[in-house]
Amino acid sequence: MTHTLQMENVNVGGFDLMPAPEDVKHRLPLTPAAARTVMLGRESIEAILDRKDPRMLLIVGPCSIHDPAAGLDYARRLGALAAELADTFFVTMRVYFEKPRTATGWKGFINDPRMDDSFHIEEGMQKARGFLLQVAELGLPAATEALDPIAPQYLGDLISWTAIGARTSESQTHREMSSGLSTPVGFKNGTDGDIHAAVNAIRSAAQPHSFLGINPQGRSAIVRTRGNRYGHIVLRGGADRPNYDTASVSLVEQALGRAGLPQNVLVDCSHANSYKRPELQPLVMRDVMHQIRQGNRSIIGLMIESFIEGGNQPIPADLSQLRYGCSVTDACLDWPTTEAMLREGRELVRGALAARSAVPAHRAELQ
Repeated sequence: MTHTLQMENVNVGGFDLMPAPEDVKHRLPLTPAAARTVMLGRESIEAILDRKDPRMLLIVGPCSIHDPAAGLDYARRLGALAAELADTFFVTMRVYFEKPRTATGWKGFINDPRMDDSFHIEEGMQKARGFLLQVAELGLPAATEALDPIAPQYLGDLISWTAIGARTSESQTHREMSSGLSTPVGFKNGTDGDIHAAVNAIRSAAQPHSFLGINPQGRSAIVRTRGNRYGHIVLRGGADRPNYDTASVSLVEQALGRAGLPQNVLVDCSHANSYKRPELQPLVMRDVMHQIRQGNRSIIGLMIESFIEGGNQPIPADLSQLRYGCSVTDACLDWPTTEAMLREGRELVRGALAARSAVPAHRAELQ
């Protein structure tokens, strides 16, 4: 009896078809109101990075989206606060659907929308797009982390700012993807605190690339990019140490200058910069605001992890037991503290930002 050897897909249990990006977009099309929000978001962030807009970029929102109803509730609150602070801050909502895992854990709303390890990715992708549409139609731009290199084909037209995480800034796949994204891209420093991978990622993403991906019809394609000139670094601390202090920021400025890159720095108030203790995030923001008052010109924004209820919670077997508006991933600030923090930040820097618009970001030719 002849046995045919299985030479590929030995460890694959099956292939479930995904709808093509254009099919998902046909079901949930970009509306004129949503398109205006996305474009205003991108243009405003680019103007901040180019020093044509003296305001600071604030990326504020939950560690991850798991309950669209609570997420939209939060978006309405943040939208009202964004309008109040718009003379000083350009506020964008943090809308993270994909969660990188050190080992195991919930991979996020796109991968597992039912939060039961059933991994209905086709359902998660469609619901994620629907949520982004609702947020954009409120007039609130969205920021996200790009983890899966295919996901931007489904959601990219609804995003105004993109992060590349600490675990993926060194990845060639993510640098190539970033070179073709339509948004400014923030590259986080490594989990060990090293900034050089992020600096190199900014340089790489600014160049054209060609790589394997999919087209809007879901077919395998060679993606050829033009390069993205709006890369910048996001300081999130590392190795259990913060890196938002004056000395750390100065070292980052020097590294960017040596690489011929714009000295644009965004500080993540969470993660190692607050020792993963959300109640310390206002102290990080206050320190950064004082740096700006003392003449810092490189810090262009902040990221803050915030939700309706503070802290976080484990995912229970009975999802009806989930606390409304509380993170299921990293712990967040509660909403009242977020409001107070942002209003205090505005009062600290509103008089110090105007002078910064007169000094353009250094944008040397990339080698």
